[in-house]
Amino acid sequence: MSGAYVFLGPPASGKGTQAKQLSEKLNIPHVALGDLLRDAVRRGTELGKQAKGFMEKGKLVPDDITISLAKERFSRDDCKGGFIVDGFPRTLKQAEAFEELLKSLGFELGAVIYINISMETAVSRLSGRRSCKRCGAVYHVTFNPSKKGDRCDRCGGELYQRHDDEEDVIKTRFSVYEKETLPLVKHFTSLGKLAEVSGEESVDKVQSAMLSSLKLS
Repeated sequence: MSGAYVFLGPPASGKGTQAKQLSEKLNIPHVALGDLLRDAVRRGTELGKQAKGFMEKGKLVPDDITISLAKERFSRDDCKGGFIVDGFPRTLKQAEAFEELLKSLGFELGAVIYINISMETAVSRLSGRRSCKRCGAVYHVTFNPSKKGDRCDRCGGELYQRHDDEEDVIKTRFSVYEKETLPLVKHFTSLGKLAEVSGEESVDKVQSAMLSSLKLS
């Protein structure tokens, strides 16, 4: 039976970075629901149009939209050997739908990795983030600045601050996370599937702690 791994954590916890590294180690796809949502918005799909307003306000996109996007993605051929997902599930309703979906696709839940950080850390990390309008590359004014100032090193495109990276929106996102997503920590703990690590350390230290908790180091 193929395995699925889930990454939980507040905005800027580094779950996307750690999910990508685990994906490379296990040689299975990394599915970032946030990327799926932004792509749907950019392409102007029906689901994207429905999601756009919620995303701009820093609110959770309704369950039916996220579940539909996730189901379509997990059903693709490249996920047959398992997959790693971050940004989903984010509510108990989504978790229930996710577990049913895993059963229908013949997957087993391998583990849920919970990366925990403070709101202060989230604001510090996200408010300095800049994205390229042309190719989507991501920089940080302090930790990973572009060598070309307000232009992308990769393609020369204009860099901008995403609306959901503004401080007031970040705080809203964090508060929504605490209210809607933290109950999942208790849920997956009760299933014996949760592995918690601190995301306050460096990328390498977080990765080491994660691999150790999964007994993959």
